[in-house]
Amino acid sequence: MSDPAERLMLRIADGGAVVAVVGLGYVGLPLVRHFLAAGHPVIALDSNPEKTAALLRGESPLPHLPGDWIAPAVDGGRLRPSTDPAVLSDADAVIICVPTPLTGHREPDLSHVRAAADAAAQALRPGQLIVLESTTWPGTTEEVLRPLLEAGGLRAGEDFFLAFSPEREDPGNRTHALPDIPKVVGGATPACAGAASALYGRVFKTVVPVSSPA
Repeated sequence: MSDPAERLMLRIADGGAVVAVVGLGYVGLPLVRHFLAAGHPVIALDSNPEKTAALLRGESPLPHLPGDWIAPAVDGGRLRPSTDPAVLSDADAVIICVPTPLTGHREPDLSHVRAAADAAAQALRPGQLIVLESTTWPGTTEEVLRPLLEAGGLRAGEDFFLAFSPEREDPGNRTHALPDIPKVVGGATPACAGAASALYGRVFKTVVPVSSPA
């Protein structure tokens, strides 16, 4: 195991890893809540200033998600809402949960994913974990994200860690909470899969590693 991987795994294990969630919709905001509950400091990043302003007021921007957990986390400095992509440099793990609406040709619009990946690439440093959760076509992680992230010279699996984990949020489900749903994780390399599995293991009861991000 490389030194960056060892350092990241230790920070994940002791709860010190800072988790940044990009996109505060029905997928991202519940992740913010559960990583906070697991003891991690969380950066909540969204380009919509109304969402971050709501969090700063201690309010949930999602009607179906209660907000009683928000004010204590913000006041205690454990939750950091922001619209500034530069804050990603402070994160140990960046989870991308931005929307992928369909185009007129019924294909995923990856403009939000590319923008989030560009922001992560600008802030990328050795030892970071980048995970894509947005719904998209197989190959997006390796064919779109990886080239953008490696353009600066760092290499996935050696210097930083890259994985895909499809979102499994079921908004408003009162029977099964998010941690009860098995979490599938595919890493660009075994080290990437190990890092992502360790991170999600802090929240999900069952993590299922698979052979690749595709």
